[in-house]
Amino acid sequence: FDSKEAIKQYIKDYNVGLEDDERINVTDVVSSVVGIIETFIDIITYVLLALTAISLVVSSIMIAIITYVSVMERTKEIGILRSIGARKVDVMSVFNAETVIIGLISGIVGIIITLLVQIPLEAVLQSYTGVASLVALSPLHALLLIGISIVVTLLSGMIPAYMASKRD
Repeated sequence: FDSKEAIKQYIKDYNVGLEDDERINVTDVVSSVVGIIETFIDIITYVLLALTAISLVVSSIMIAIITYVSVMERTKEIGILRSIGARKVDVMSVFNAETVIIGLISGIVGIIITLLVQIPLEAVLQSYTGVASLVALSPLHALLLIGISIVVTLLSGMIPAYMASKRD
């Protein structure tokens, strides 16, 4: 690739000051193919990001609905907590703790499923490409994904938890 760039630069320097019919035109097929592949990869990446964003929004709404239903079904429990001296912040903390636990468990389950799917996927890709370790989930990324799961569920459960704290 370095030699190719040097040749292209040499031809470009040669063409300076020449008429159009005297110039040498260079067509770099490899760069064109690589550019097309990069464009396809970018498109696929954007589509996957859009699908991920949509699924995050849907899951956030579902978590909020589940937490709201939990608040509605546990009115007596909220009343008992308030009658024995629990403050509104304490009631809100109970529901926030539940959403954090849900986020932690779902993040851990997601990582376990990813690691289980990674094993056969890695074997298939290695048999086709001959390259090992194409699919890998680093421990840092796993922890980051668990953290994102916790934050998303906590944010989704904030409004229902606030509603629970306002109940008598």
